[in-house]
Amino acid sequence: MKNNLQLSEAAFQLDGKMPLRQAIPLGLQHVLAMFVGNLTPLLIITGACGIASGEFASLQLSLLQNAMLIAGIVTLVQLFAVGPIGGKVPIIMGTSSGFIGVFNSVAATMGGGVIAYGAIMGASIIGGLFETILGFFLKPLRRFFPAVVTGTVVLSIGLSLISVGINSFGGGNNAADFGSVENLCLAIFVLVMILVFKHGTTGFLSSSSILLGIICGYAAAVVMGFVLPVTGVTAEGVEYTRAWVLNWQKVADAAWFEIPRLMPVKPVFDMRAIIPVLIMFIVTAVETVGDISGVMEGGLGREATDRELSGGVTCDGLGSGFAALFGVLPNTSFSQNVGLVAMTRVVNRFALATGAVFLILCGLCPKLGALVSIMPQSVLGGAAVMMFSSIVISGIQLITKEPLTPRNLSIVAVALGVGYGMGANTSILAHTPQTVQLIFGGSGIVPAAMVAILLNILLPKDKKEAK
Repeated sequence: MKNNLQLSEAAFQLDGKMPLRQAIPLGLQHVLAMFVGNLTPLLIITGACGIASGEFASLQLSLLQNAMLIAGIVTLVQLFAVGPIGGKVPIIMGTSSGFIGVFNSVAATMGGGVIAYGAIMGASIIGGLFETILGFFLKPLRRFFPAVVTGTVVLSIGLSLISVGINSFGGGNNAADFGSVENLCLAIFVLVMILVFKHGTTGFLSSSSILLGIICGYAAAVVMGFVLPVTGVTAEGVEYTRAWVLNWQKVADAAWFEIPRLMPVKPVFDMRAIIPVLIMFIVTAVETVGDISGVMEGGLGREATDRELSGGVTCDGLGSGFAALFGVLPNTSFSQNVGLVAMTRVVNRFALATGAVFLILCGLCPKLGALVSIMPQSVLGGAAVMMFSSIVISGIQLITKEPLTPRNLSIVAVALGVGYGMGANTSILAHTPQTVQLIFGGSGIVPAAMVAILLNILLPKDKKEAK
């Protein structure tokens, strides 16, 4: 029994051979960590375009199914590479949430509807090709992305995700019982169980702490359903189902097998969408450089190579264009899973590939996808706050990898203070041109990255750095 629970040393090696019985759970916890985040951007943007219900309800379901399939396929390409495409790095790919602000603005500008969503797809195809070109020329551009810049981007990613994790911790900020005692207790229970498995066990159990904590959360939600009321009433007298309740009917109603649809939405090429989306793809390339740098630093204790960064960014671009052909938003490196790798140090590509295969199966078997999608937000939040904080630590490790000279301190301080602060408090941009709001108003990551890159170019290097 002890040997079965002893985690293979191969788990901490990129190309190590590890037993399938250990690889599957380690890959599955990556899927559980990103599953809801992979679908959430689609739910938000289809809602903004007005195609989330009514006659378009079946379209939205097709898009959600395609999102799981595409994430799995693009992840496999990132893990093992097809020629120059893919960095062969332990990164999970998924639907990017970084584009939500830009896409919301595009939907508002174009009046919503299928045409607006088609314009988003058209812009994603063009933007994906643009990022692919950036990936091929990344080596001469890498001097603009030293550790202090990529570390600042990774730190900004982690800081921006912590608020997302806390929202889930309370049950999801759209839930009628957000912040209820039940949601908070369930999230705390999951977090405690993760800590118990992480630090109270060794080997396989310790490295699978996220998955085991989430499974315990499912079990706790089932027990809560037997002993606590599953519905509540709002102040307006409207009855609602509590956020922690497991919706087993959704699993029962889902089909066992379904072929994903190619081009469920016809792409539309409109400059009102293309220009702001192109700018976002530049920032996405920087974010991917930061993610890969963070995962290699946190998981393997070394810097990423030029080949790994170039292949990773190229996969980002082509993966996003490929996703648009299936009506899915851009697929990029998933920062949540960077935090999971940094926390567990499990970097085995085969283990992560089992998670990618599970995503593909979810895309082909809606019932499997439904089983994961019914996870209560508070269960996810209990795991997310710890994973997202790990990304912050990875960013700090990258920043401090080089001496903290006055120049580097200025880059980090201004990028976080002005850049991230501006993006985090979007009301400060209310009277700026719409283009500025499109670029900088969606996330603190974008302005922080732009400021860090600009300062790295403009500020004179210290004498030691110049040498």
